[in-house]
Order: sequence, then structure tokens, then C-alpha cells
Amino acid sequence: MPKMKTKKSAAKRFRLSATGKAKRSRAFKRHILTSKTTKRKRHLDMETLVSKADARRVREMLPYGRP
Repeated sequence: MPKMKTKKSAAKRFRLSATGKAKRSRAFKRHILTSKTTKRKRHLDMETLVSKADARRVREMLPYGRP
């Protein structure tokens, strides 16, 4: 059986935690930052978990994970 391929677009956007949960970066931190408060920008730097509805699909796209 051939090797499973990793979806490279997903590999650039998501990481798997040690327990197997998918983590992602937050949106809205690329441009138009002057109108956002310092606190809001600081919180946008933190990673968050992928929602339960999407987590299974993300794990399927990353068969070998990225610890």
C-alpha cells in the first residue's frame, strides 16, 4: 500500500499537540492593526484549538502529525 500523503496546505496552518488535538493561529493579525487595541493584538498572538466540528478533518489531512 502506498504512503499516505500529507495535505501541505493544512501542514502549514495546523499543528498537532502531544495529546493529538489540532492547534491553529488566530486570524485578524495581518494588517489594519492601528485600529486594534494592544490587548486585542496580544491575545491574537496566542494559539487556540480547532473547533470540534473541524478537528477530525484536520487530523485526516495530517496523517503523520507535526509534534
